[in-house]
Amino acid sequence: MAENDWWKKSVVYQVYPRSYQDSNGDGIGDLPGLTSRLPYIKDLGADVIWLNPIYKSPDKDNGYDISDYRNIQPAYGTMDDFDNLLQEAHVLGLKIMMDLVVNHTSDQNKWFQESKKSKDNRYRDYYVWRDPVDGHAPNNWGSYFNGSTWKFDETTGQYYLHLFAEGQPDLNWENPQVRDEVWNVMKFWLDKGVDGFRMDVINLISKPTGLPDGQKAPDGKYADVGKVVADGPRLNEFLQEMNQKVLSKYDVMTVGEMPDSTPDDAIKYTGLDSHELNMVFQFDHVGLAGNDDPRLGKWSDKKVNLVELKQSLSKWETELNGKGWNSLYWNNHDQPRTVSKFGNDDPKYRDKAAKMLGTTLHMMQGTPYVYEGEELGMTNVHYKKLSQYEDLESLNAYREFVDDEKIIDKDSMLKYLSARSRDNARTPMQWDNNKNAGFTSGKPWFELNPNYTEINARNQIENQSSVFAYYKKLIELRHNSDLIIYGDYELLDPEDEEVFTYKRRYNDETLLVISNFTDKELTRDYNQSAGKLLIGNYDDDRNMELRPYESKVYLFK
Repeated sequence: MAENDWWKKSVVYQVYPRSYQDSNGDGIGDLPGLTSRLPYIKDLGADVIWLNPIYKSPDKDNGYDISDYRNIQPAYGTMDDFDNLLQEAHVLGLKIMMDLVVNHTSDQNKWFQESKKSKDNRYRDYYVWRDPVDGHAPNNWGSYFNGSTWKFDETTGQYYLHLFAEGQPDLNWENPQVRDEVWNVMKFWLDKGVDGFRMDVINLISKPTGLPDGQKAPDGKYADVGKVVADGPRLNEFLQEMNQKVLSKYDVMTVGEMPDSTPDDAIKYTGLDSHELNMVFQFDHVGLAGNDDPRLGKWSDKKVNLVELKQSLSKWETELNGKGWNSLYWNNHDQPRTVSKFGNDDPKYRDKAAKMLGTTLHMMQGTPYVYEGEELGMTNVHYKKLSQYEDLESLNAYREFVDDEKIIDKDSMLKYLSARSRDNARTPMQWDNNKNAGFTSGKPWFELNPNYTEINARNQIENQSSVFAYYKKLIELRHNSDLIIYGDYELLDPEDEEVFTYKRRYNDETLLVISNFTDKELTRDYNQSAGKLLIGNYDDDRNMELRPYESKVYLFK
């Protein structure tokens, strides 16, 4: 294997800085706070820290609306604080991967402030501006955050494009000056010593020629913009240029967030000989909603069908094998908590379910990502009132489906938010059972999950049977096994609605992974008695018996 493929052997720990650790009592997590917790991340065994955006921003979308790419959000600290974080991380052998958000900027970015002044401003073509069509928006695209993707600007009488919030105007990547600006931003951070980029919605940067109308979504109002814009005609060209002018000059890790991409698309961008990116984040498995009304998209409180989940994960495992590289994740800052969505967060089962999900994912081929608190089995917060939610996507969905379209009643939508809202992942990190879970000495920016008194790092670090200790074992196994890193993947019994079983093969070794996704006692025979038990989430092994949420890994030589 190539020596520079260190990212294949790595485990990434994702930090949402606002919610990780506050150092100054203002209730907002910050860079000095994160620096103080680096030994915890090192103890877990992670190799790379992915930082959600820490750039200057008006925070209309939690930092994904950037007003200054070369400055730190004041609430998070200073550039000196960042430099210190990077230095301390490197001393511990930890790498730092930044979030690169360049499909769009904030409307407060100086480029956009200039762009909107006049049609002949030198920055005008940095963004996508169009004349009205018959007095309306230029096309029928619907925003990812609900409503139209177009916002009318009175000053120049044109609309600007925003695939996300109105405060997030899309950059015009057709303009080579825009691309040069992006390359310079990347070099600024790479020259500081950062070790890579997670690239936000990077497969949306190439818009289709002529910006045509799309097929209307089931609600009949707007077109599903992802199906129109994803993987546009010049995406390969732009990514190759990025690699040629920037990435190829550094030993870095790159992962592209690519909604609506297929394995074939991913191979184009991350193929072993493509000279573009290392891997993609795809959304197939986390996009399985389980609802009965296609108009609602992801909004549901039903459990995901296991057969569909296995099919989704296995498709990416098998189709990328030997051709590209996979990202392995259950949750992140945009997804509900793993154990609540895919497992069971009832205290009776939570511990076993969290370990089972960790086992199922970490034994697959690809680079695993652990989202802050996942290693503790943190759960959804299960808010009961709309006023407790902060996330723009959640509030917009409630307004559209309950107030405007009247598709669903208030109580049902609140249940759906409780199950699927992005806010579930954004509650502060649960460090101990003291006031505010050890996150802050002040008032937290966001309401804590009240179960922090039971689920917290202090309770688990020294407990050898904790979720934290189990994740440490999973990560250690991966670090020491070419079989886990590189082995081929084979799904067994794809139609089994209760158990997820697969094999991994490399050289003369085979790994058998068996996971019970139910709270029932089951029996499955895979001749597991002939293998050696590597890890399991119960203290003993009853061979063919599977207890609730039991997961077992066997090695055959």
